[in-house]
Amino acid sequence: MPKILLAEDDLITGASMRDCLSANHTVEWVIDGTEAFDRLKFYKYDIAIIDWDLPGLNGVEVCRQIRQMGSSIPVLMLTGKSSLDEKETGLDSGADDYLTKPCHMREVEARIRALTRRSNTSVKTTIEVSGFRLDLKLRSVFFGELEITLLPKEFALLEFLMRNPNEVFSCEAILERVWSSESQSSPNTIRTFMYTLRKKLQSQTDCCPIETVHGAGYKFCVR
Repeated sequence: MPKILLAEDDLITGASMRDCLSANHTVEWVIDGTEAFDRLKFYKYDIAIIDWDLPGLNGVEVCRQIRQMGSSIPVLMLTGKSSLDEKETGLDSGADDYLTKPCHMREVEARIRALTRRSNTSVKTTIEVSGFRLDLKLRSVFFGELEITLLPKEFALLEFLMRNPNEVFSCEAILERVWSSESQSSPNTIRTFMYTLRKKLQSQTDCCPIETVHGAGYKFCVR
C-alpha cells in the first residue's frame, strides 16, 4: 500500500483528502510546511502532496529543500494559483506535477497513479509470488484459485513483504514502511499481525512463505 505525505493547512480540504485517499493508501496529514519537510527528511514515503500556501515553509520552499538534499520522491503541488509564471515557479522548485484547487479527488488519484508509474514505484494490477496472487485493485488475496480473507493491515503487510521477496525486515523497519509514523503501534503490534497473517496463509498452503529470521525480523521467502 503506497505511503503518502499530505501537507495541506486547510482543515476541511485536508480531512476530506485524507479520508478519500486512505481507502487505497497509507496517508499522513500535516498542516505545516516545516513539519512536512521534517517528515520527508526522516521518514520514507512513496509520494508527497504539498499545498503551495503552507504556514512555516511554503510548499515551493519545502520542495526546493528536499530536492537540495537529494530526495527524488514524486511531488504533486496543490495551489489556488493558476498563472503560467506561478506554475513555472512550482515546477522549477522540483515539483513533478501541479494541480489547481479546487480539484476533484478522481483527478488527484489519477495524478498519483501517473506519478508513481513515472517513478517506477507504481502498484501493478497484481503481484504474484510463490503461488500467492494479490489483486491490488480489488484488495484480494489468492493462493491458486482459493481466496484468503485478510484485514486491511494484514493485506498491507503481505503486500510490502511480497514486493521485497527474500529481504529481511525488522519490526521497526516494517512499522516505518507500513504503519503511519503517527501510529501508537509497537513491535509487538507487528508480531501480533504477523502471527495472524501467517496463520491465515498457512491454512491454504502446507508451508507458509513468511519466515522468521531469528534476531533479525521477517521475510517472504521465495523458494
